[in-house]
Amino acid sequence: MPNTNLLLTFNTGSSTLKIGLFQFDADGARRIGKGLVDFSRRPLTFHLIEGPTAFDIRLDAEAGEDLRAVIAELFEVLAAHFDMAAVRVIGHRVVHGGDRFAGPVVLNDANIDELDKLVALAPLHQPQALRVIRAMKHLRPALAQTASFDTAFHATQSDLIRRFALPRALHDRGIKRYGFHGLSYAFIARQLRNLAPEVAAGKVIVAHLGNGASLCALDGGESRDCSMGFSTLDGIPMATRCGTIDPGVLLYLLGASGRTLRNLEEMLYYRSGLLGVSGISGDMRDLLRDERNEAAEAVELFSLRIAGEIGRMTATLGGLDGLVFTAGIGEHQPEIRAAICSRLRWLGVNLDADENSSNAPIISALGSKTRAFVIPTDEEQIIADEAVSLLSGE
Repeated sequence: MPNTNLLLTFNTGSSTLKIGLFQFDADGARRIGKGLVDFSRRPLTFHLIEGPTAFDIRLDAEAGEDLRAVIAELFEVLAAHFDMAAVRVIGHRVVHGGDRFAGPVVLNDANIDELDKLVALAPLHQPQALRVIRAMKHLRPALAQTASFDTAFHATQSDLIRRFALPRALHDRGIKRYGFHGLSYAFIARQLRNLAPEVAAGKVIVAHLGNGASLCALDGGESRDCSMGFSTLDGIPMATRCGTIDPGVLLYLLGASGRTLRNLEEMLYYRSGLLGVSGISGDMRDLLRDERNEAAEAVELFSLRIAGEIGRMTATLGGLDGLVFTAGIGEHQPEIRAAICSRLRWLGVNLDADENSSNAPIISALGSKTRAFVIPTDEEQIIADEAVSLLSGE
């Protein structure tokens, strides 16, 4: 099929850039390629997948404050495999939309300025997304760009759920729970409707367990609660992030312990979580292979906190019909799913050991009161679909 209408998606993380190539028409978007750049590694390498073939292409450009050279070189590399003149729109993942953006938008100058105002709310991810947006604006100024927001999916949460027990004036100034990983949860809600519509219509908790990790409580496919709140530090422990922590600890570290704000931020984002507890690695695969007690303790703490958060969210929903695991750990680590679910038997979660070990789509045993699923996520598909909907004026 000729590449008559192409759509490019940029899924910008704190240190990575995932790229999706889609062909689209009035019926939707179909992926034809994908790639990844890891900015934490030198030299920069673009890992490109086109159909069954994968390429590792070394980049000459350096990643600095301005990503124009990197984006320009990526376009040159992609042009050797795709007709880049056929690209009609660029869709971006933007982590934070605040209260201003409750759905996808076309990125005009006014909207880009609004995204700038939200940098303080997502200091790791928002600046990176803006660098890519501005680099694309410089490279292809006439090309339409759209933004899809991780926070937008959670706009259906009640004001009560989003409120902290702080002075009301702070809530009115935007100090509230926003929730994240919304693009992933939107995709899972859609896939669950296809796989098990009767469960999707009820009360479901989705566990997005990857390098960043969170849980979302769905009622009829709409977000009612999320373990991540004001920031991506909140909720369950992650690879290198702490998850929920007593604010008194932070006051102590900034006061009596004498840490600087920058030092504390670096510790909470990059030296805590699985890495901090184990002292070995933030990669769950490494910890499961390691026989040291510290590794086992990190794994057990991870599953304990997730099970506890599922219990809390069940109270929010008033019951539980389904549990979905997704993202890197959720999709590929049966040991972790089993450890979590073993603490949830009181909720009627019973796994089929064979189905769980094979990462089957349905891993709950016959007769399990609460059904359990493994569903691969695809944030880029949601970005592409939302970009197409904006182009078509829907």
